[in-house]
Amino acid sequence: MGGSTAKATSEFSRIVTLDRLGEHKVAERIEATVEERALVSARLGLLGLDSLSADCRLSPGLGGLIVVDGRWAAELTQACVVTLEPVHQSLSGDFQASYRTLVAGTKVESEVLVDPEADDPPEPLPGEGIDLGELVVQELAVSLDPYPRAAGAELPERYRPSEDEGETSPFAALKVLKSKR
Repeated sequence: MGGSTAKATSEFSRIVTLDRLGEHKVAERIEATVEERALVSARLGLLGLDSLSADCRLSPGLGGLIVVDGRWAAELTQACVVTLEPVHQSLSGDFQASYRTLVAGTKVESEVLVDPEADDPPEPLPGEGIDLGELVVQELAVSLDPYPRAAGAELPERYRPSEDEGETSPFAALKVLKSKR
């Protein structure tokens, strides 16, 4: 990994500084330390984060565009939503982000029109550089299972609706009222 003199701003910072973002591609392999994994684990509410790494490529484009793409992988443990038992998972994924350098005197639009079908527009390039570690943590966060379940975990019988209770939706009471009219 190349050197960076920028100050870390998150639990897992790997900042590629602007002086390294010349006209050539930059490749980085990043891996979180034990301490960084503990901090990321606490941030994301995990029981544990055994590994977190990524292979990233930064490519300069026309008009000050910089494209970051890569592949990340993580080994982690979450708590089962039913039993609180540890649920071990191996997650991985690809990501891409784009940044645009702002030319002096360029006006930043305060109102942005968003097309949900289009690619995300490039973000302004931060002055300190691009934090690859934070990009990876964000990708991990959105990839987590929101309701992890241990194998064979089932809701205890006392918490399941009985068959004679009928519908348990909040609209079930309204349906009863409507049928009485």
